[in-house]
Amino acid sequence: MTAYIGLLCLLPLLITLVLSIDITYHVKEEGRPHTYIGDIAVDSNLSHPLTHQQHTLITFTQLQRTVESGSHLFNVTNSGKLYTTQTLDAESLCTYNKECSRTVKVAVRKGKTFMKILKIKILIEDINDHSPEFPQNEVEIEFSEKDRKGEMVSLLNAIDQDISVKNSQITYMVKKSKREPFSLSVTKHKGIFTPEIILEDKLDREVKDSYMLTLEAKDGGNPPKTASLKVHISVTDVNDNTPVFSHDLYNTSVSNSHQRHLPILTLKATDKDSGDNGKISFHFNHKTSRNIQKYFVLDKKTGDLFLHDNFHFSKKQSYKLFIEARDGGKPPLSSLTKVQIHVVNNQNNAPLINIDFVSPLSESSAAVSEASKIGSFIAYVMVTDTDSGPNGEVICDLKHDKFKLAKIDSKEYKMIVKGHLDREIRDHYKVSIMCHDMGSPQLESKKYFSVKVTDVNDVEPHFTKETFQFLTYENQKVDFPIGFINATDPDLGDGGQLTYSIINDNNNDNIPFQLTKYGFISTSQSIDREMKDIYKFQVLVKDNGTPSLNDTANIVIEILDKNDNAPYFTFPNNDPYNLDVHYHPHSKKDITILRASDKDTGNNAFLTYGILRSNDKNLFTVNSHTGVLSFSRTVYQNDAGTYELQFIVKDGGTPVQSATTAIILTLFVSNDTSPMLTAVPFQSGHDLNMTWVIIIVAAAVILSVAIVVSITLCVFRCINHTNNSPTTAENPNFLSQTEMRQLLYQTNNPVAITRNAEEIFNRNLQTIKSKSQFFLEMEQTPDEWKFSTTQRRLPPVPQRCDSIHSQERRTSSIMSYNSDTLTSQKDREASKSNGKTKPYDEIPAEPEYTNDNPVAATILKGQQIQDTYLQPT
Repeated sequence: MTAYIGLLCLLPLLITLVLSIDITYHVKEEGRPHTYIGDIAVDSNLSHPLTHQQHTLITFTQLQRTVESGSHLFNVTNSGKLYTTQTLDAESLCTYNKECSRTVKVAVRKGKTFMKILKIKILIEDINDHSPEFPQNEVEIEFSEKDRKGEMVSLLNAIDQDISVKNSQITYMVKKSKREPFSLSVTKHKGIFTPEIILEDKLDREVKDSYMLTLEAKDGGNPPKTASLKVHISVTDVNDNTPVFSHDLYNTSVSNSHQRHLPILTLKATDKDSGDNGKISFHFNHKTSRNIQKYFVLDKKTGDLFLHDNFHFSKKQSYKLFIEARDGGKPPLSSLTKVQIHVVNNQNNAPLINIDFVSPLSESSAAVSEASKIGSFIAYVMVTDTDSGPNGEVICDLKHDKFKLAKIDSKEYKMIVKGHLDREIRDHYKVSIMCHDMGSPQLESKKYFSVKVTDVNDVEPHFTKETFQFLTYENQKVDFPIGFINATDPDLGDGGQLTYSIINDNNNDNIPFQLTKYGFISTSQSIDREMKDIYKFQVLVKDNGTPSLNDTANIVIEILDKNDNAPYFTFPNNDPYNLDVHYHPHSKKDITILRASDKDTGNNAFLTYGILRSNDKNLFTVNSHTGVLSFSRTVYQNDAGTYELQFIVKDGGTPVQSATTAIILTLFVSNDTSPMLTAVPFQSGHDLNMTWVIIIVAAAVILSVAIVVSITLCVFRCINHTNNSPTTAENPNFLSQTEMRQLLYQTNNPVAITRNAEEIFNRNLQTIKSKSQFFLEMEQTPDEWKFSTTQRRLPPVPQRCDSIHSQERRTSSIMSYNSDTLTSQKDREASKSNGKTKPYDEIPAEPEYTNDNPVAATILKGQQIQDTYLQPT
């Protein structure tokens, strides 16, 4: 009740606010749709005393967007920005020399509270968008040869469709040669400027019977627009009288009982000329708006004015027409009169209900949030009744338990929330508004519509996975697609619209990826796997609800290798590399091991070795997988000499990449069959003693291992003999761990082995003889170097090959059987940088040895060599 009394108190103030014009704007016609006009929020000063937070609560809603009022030509945003909705044409909207304006009503709310209604007046300014136009491009006029100086002939006056006086005001000038006896004069008659050609001298038809002039019309715009008319002058009699209306102004009234087939007015005009020059026809003048012309029909011959079938008595109260009387002369002359028509409506019409929803879904439905408070503004209701007196007085009512009408003005209401809304209980309502007038009998109208209750954003978005994993190759171009991430949100509207982004932190500054708001991941720069092979970061998804809710997920992108790195040699480390080899008849065929590395992984780092040139004698061969350089055949005395060998290493990638190096190998061939090792030059006594200690310890270790293995084999043989299972004797490919540990590894380590070679030879020979009972004798073949360790046969005696590296000046004694198995070795740097499984086994890097504990270093080295080479296949 208190609210109702307060509303009654505010009613006079609201009526005053509605009836007055609050803001006036100017806009030029012919602008593009959505042309900005002004900021109502700023110009109305409503937000001046408010804080910034309160200012953000103020919203504006345009009311009564109807064609009749012209408010549909404009649009008001929630923030108060005023725009045009279409191109404005002053000529079709307004009449000549009248103020061209439209009024827009705007409802102002502060949050859910209604503040006031502003009336915005928009003046549509005419621009000079029409050029003057002559009714025709050429005209023919006549002068009599009997005419004297000063005789004049009226020409067609140009027409400018612009409605402003300035833009439609036309001035004339004539273009002619100096010898032509004519000039231009402009006369004004009843507001119309008529150009006239004046005769300056008497004409002689026998000398010249025709002339050609050009009449130029220019309007008053800036810049002005022009039109031209070609004037053909014939020397004869002319039409020199204009039609004259019987009245300068016609006033008439028409009621809704008027019969359409009867004229509402008959126009009359006279012309003193005879013949065609005196025949008059009636036409609508260009100053009559086209929107008005469509409601009337003018008989051109009789001057009768009728109502058109589409004329509505409730549209407008009065109309103004400009009628032109035109004679049949050449050129025709015309005069203008004005017709004022007043409409008298005697009918009682039912009210017309128009509803503007705050959140419309369609013409007959609206949306309202379940969080809306009681009193929240839902719709603006405007009732129209063109009747007068009690027939035009209207009362409206809305009967509903959730909504009600609040009166703003005599024919204006606002629809507000009456009761609490709960979408989970009911999500839509059917509503009807009934309005009736006070006539006798009362006429009523009903408007039916529905209200949909919308949900609030109360569910967080959720990623379909906690972690998204992707694979991509390195060196891809920018914007290369990686994959999609997706999340779900059951909310509707903005609450269900999701946006994705990368969470920025210090660790993500150098992430070479970008994420669109739709969840598409692509590269932002080229990626180098050798710099980093896996990227981990977090992404965020948030909805567009208020407040916005979000979720996070982990992204793992693994970079796959491309063959973008060429292999390189780690030994030899100089190009060319000098190598001295002393060959003895009992020397082993292996010479040295080529080592190379590749920063790539997988097949891209699988290396194969080969000899390019300087192997004309087919003396050397290199194992394509292990890089072991060895003699391919028996070495003869005439093979001694210097060989410049060039080697190549290739990776297994596509395309294949390679590297080359050269070794200058100097081969010394000795016929000495003594098993003595080549002496190491410049060896001090201290080094010699230390070497003997190392050899003795190594021999003791080897002997101990041999004894343990022998005992184990004996026990195993006894057990097998007991069980009648002689598998050991029947398997020629079986090799004991002891025999396999007899294989010694060639090394470039500076610690030289100086133990007596003959002693080592005899010990190895005894070991072989003592274990020969466990193996079948296998005949040695020339192709034994082509097979693996388990496929090759043991020779009756070991061979020895002394390899002297001239650059490091060291000698190593190589004692091994032909059953050695070698594998390629990655350099120590590559092994540290890549901890993943390689497509092939790696030889571990040689340990560092110091002079502090040479015995321990030697034992450690021997154990590592055995662990590498003596793995059973």
